[in-house]
Amino acid sequence: MAEAIVGLLISKIGVALGNKAATYAMSQISNEASDLRSLFGEIHKPKEELESIKAYLRDIEKYKDISETTHIFIKNIRHLAFRIEDVIDEFTYKLEDDKYVGFASKTRKRVRNVHIWKRLALELRHINAEIEDATRRRDRYAMVGSWRNNDLIHQNRSANRIIYIPRKEDLVGIEDIVDKIKRWLVSDLDGRNTKTITVWGMGGVGKTTLVDYVYNIVNVNFDAAAWITVSKNHQVEDLLNKICKELAISVDTNMEMRNLVTFSRNHLEGKRYIIVLDDVWEVDVWINIMDVFPTNCISRFVITSRKYEVASLATGNCTVKLDPLALNHSYELFCKLAFRYCEDKSCPLELCELAAKFLLKCEGLPIAIACIGRLLSCKPPTYSIWDNV
Repeated sequence: MAEAIVGLLISKIGVALGNKAATYAMSQISNEASDLRSLFGEIHKPKEELESIKAYLRDIEKYKDISETTHIFIKNIRHLAFRIEDVIDEFTYKLEDDKYVGFASKTRKRVRNVHIWKRLALELRHINAEIEDATRRRDRYAMVGSWRNNDLIHQNRSANRIIYIPRKEDLVGIEDIVDKIKRWLVSDLDGRNTKTITVWGMGGVGKTTLVDYVYNIVNVNFDAAAWITVSKNHQVEDLLNKICKELAISVDTNMEMRNLVTFSRNHLEGKRYIIVLDDVWEVDVWINIMDVFPTNCISRFVITSRKYEVASLATGNCTVKLDPLALNHSYELFCKLAFRYCEDKSCPLELCELAAKFLLKCEGLPIAIACIGRLLSCKPPTYSIWDNV
């Protein structure tokens, strides 16, 4: 459906660009012709962009199960396409000539419409900017979604598997937060208590990386440990099966939920255990599975989320909000990754300008910085090659 709308719009833009009267008007040397020429420049931009979007939609609509990010993108593009169509329709109508009207009358008509050309050009300029913003958001959050599981990351576009285990040197600008979470998790392990720690912030800000690093350090202090990736479209039964699998509990795949709860609770009874619930979108996730875990034990729960409401599940003040990195920390992380094979991990002077451009696009998101940094680390550090990237 979306592809068809974009296709019709491309055809309409093509007709507008091929209008003989418009072509003739563009050849006139005057301020009015300059405004009309500016409008034609803005018309060309969405035509080229929409042709690429049409090809993208044709490819993506082959898959029945597409992500919510893609659904939002398609919805935005459909809305912007209708707005472009309104501009093109008005432009075509205002430019249309009466075949019985002479050249002088046609010229006067276009001069009178100069304010219209300016308004339409400005409207198209705004729409073009919104198309670019929508595309950037799609790319940003699609990338975040595909890199979320930092234990073992699967790239959908490739059969190859990428392994990423966070290292201490990759945790830039959050060293004090690492120490704080470690203290919360391992303090008072001799008592009988339950503690919930939450880490929240926007997608791609490094919540999973941070918790994964701490989890790998502290889980040796517990008798049982489990990492559960929840995601937005979770099913309670699937979560229970994941918990059993992580705890090495042998269960039948067709076992009822009540039995899954009983097996898990019996397994954890009397143990010190730590459970990570990664990427929780709703408070109901915790409400639905909290009875799985016995309360008369020493237990630690770590929850990561994009939502403040979920973060409020924390015990006392045991919550951390992660923000995008400051520019100095972004640059430090970028250099550590892009020049990981260089002894001094520093950026050559001739590449500093390009490094700044990369970081501007990453907007302080550690996952984005890590992606581009690893890519550049595999390429010769020369201006021409970086410029191509």
